[in-house]
Amino acid sequence: MSLRIVVTVKYVPDATGDRHFADDLTVDRDDVDGLLSELDEYAVEQALQIAENADDAEITVLTVGPEDAKDALRKALSMGADKAIHVEDDDLHGTDAVGTSLVLAKAIEKAGFDLVVSGMASTDGTAGIVPALLAERLGVPQVTLLSEVSVEDGVVKGRRDGDTASEQLEASLPAVVSVTDQSGEARYPSFKGIMAAKKKPVQSWDLSDLDLEAEEVGLEGAWTTVDSAAERPARTAGTIVKDEGEGGKQLAEFLAGQKFI
Repeated sequence: MSLRIVVTVKYVPDATGDRHFADDLTVDRDDVDGLLSELDEYAVEQALQIAENADDAEITVLTVGPEDAKDALRKALSMGADKAIHVEDDDLHGTDAVGTSLVLAKAIEKAGFDLVVSGMASTDGTAGIVPALLAERLGVPQVTLLSEVSVEDGVVKGRRDGDTASEQLEASLPAVVSVTDQSGEARYPSFKGIMAAKKKPVQSWDLSDLDLEAEEVGLEGAWTTVDSAAERPARTAGTIVKDEGEGGKQLAEFLAGQKFI
């Protein structure tokens, strides 16, 4: 029986762009270019390596987002994933991490899975809680923050590296895992992969396909809210300390005044 791998990916604003909040205090995604979250590229890579070492495996990439989020799916398909699912619905606007985990869980259940692979966090929200929320909603074990992962005989195994020690973890499938940016460099899509991605199936689902109501997601269903936001102050000119014998003292006074020391 084929090993069914689902990789959750996110289309995020380019961190190098000039990002702003919209009038409703959600991120203005129309004002900045987007791309596949870099941390999710590691998840795609590890899923591909697991599939390459399996007798039979199929990789589905899944995202929740607006029309442009298909670009994230195409990148993952060009890397080597087999097919994609795009959950898109106007009522998803403003959905927080808790709501996103609900939508993802419903989609994963509908698609069918043995293993869910996620990045350690998204590069825009950086909360890092969705993999754990997914495991809870799906009722399966979670093995998170892995720098090394493999699957053998119905068991997923991995290494989690901490500041002072490393842990060897394992769980029976089905399970949810998340991988860190130390798990291995993600491959670049080849020209052949980019061309092949154009022919790979991409399913589009909305909330009704997942038996979800609008009030369960979006701003109305969010567990978190932004009360106010302000533009970051413009950078001011730095302070130049001329060393004429008192440079060290002046530097120490400056650092103390800024409460750095």
